[in-house]
Amino acid sequence: MTALSLSLIALTVSATNVILHTNYGDIDIQLDEKNAPISSKNFLEYSQSGFYNGTIFHRVIDGFMVQGGGFASGLKKKETNTPIKNEADNGLKNQIGTIAMARTGDPHSATAQFFINVADNDFLNHKDKSSQGWGYAVFGKVVAGMNVVNKIAKVETSSAGFYRDVPKNEIVIQSVSVR
Repeated sequence: MTALSLSLIALTVSATNVILHTNYGDIDIQLDEKNAPISSKNFLEYSQSGFYNGTIFHRVIDGFMVQGGGFASGLKKKETNTPIKNEADNGLKNQIGTIAMARTGDPHSATAQFFINVADNDFLNHKDKSSQGWGYAVFGKVVAGMNVVNKIAKVETSSAGFYRDVPKNEIVIQSVSVR
């Protein structure tokens, strides 16, 4: 094989990683751009634009998931881009360590918010294309820093206004790097 052939092979198997640098430590996420191209691109665009810098993990439920990406300190909601198409029918499952798009009751309402599963959450997987069966689109997995995610999952939470399961002490995404 030539050097060019080897370079092309390396390019096709390389994956994009996004590292969330939090006040609890780093979380290294490998995107699955092949199976979830829309969600991966969306997450990458928010990451590269600096949108996630200073956002918090605003919803934490031990034994379920940790959610972030939509609020700045003090639960100040951030303005987001247009919602994306739900890719939950991509075959990826909501298993421990996977990252998925958060959304409202509308299956195609995901914008910037995401969650990391701390349990196998099969009930979040795609079942059918009905409003009840769409599921939540997985678009990557934690490849390093799951200990940080598990530490976040164990924090003490309370209610704040309309929001439940809010960490008592803010968990901040200080910056994001892409490699």
